Amino acid sequence: MAEHTFDVAAFRLLYPAFANPVTFPDAYLSAQWTAATVYLGKYDGCLLSGDTLQLALNLMTAHLCQINVMLAAGGTTPTIGVMVSATVDKVTVSNMPPPASNGWKYWLATTPYGLQLWALLQRASAGGLYIGGSSERRAFRKAGGIF
Repeated sequence: MAEHTFDVAAFRLLYPAFANPVTFPDAYLSAQWTAATVYLGKYDGCLLSGDTLQLALNLMTAHLCQINVMLAAGGTTPTIGVMVSATVDKVTVSNMPPPASNGWKYWLATTPYGLQLWALLQRASAGGLYIGGSSERRAFRKAGGIF
């Protein structure tokens, strides 16, 4: 199993929003990458491995950094969704949450990086996982076309 490590120069190149080393010091980005490994793991697995896992870890790092930027700017949790109503006098704003079936997807939808990660995870998990059993059962049907 290969262990993935953080390459700060490549990260800054891929995500220019975090290129400023004064605003985003290497130690901060490294700490966020370490947090990303808690969510996704840093060793190759059956679902994510190689370049796919490295991209997923970088996207999760960017997602965590962007959430912190949003929280620092407003001091509240990120507001996402489509604005469905607004009032000028006595200021009222209503948002409709995005169509997410669970909290994980909703949380990932709070940043563009999270949405990219969501898409990557969907692509990587298409078709399900194969664990043990007959090699014929790796497909949706057995040899000969029967279930």
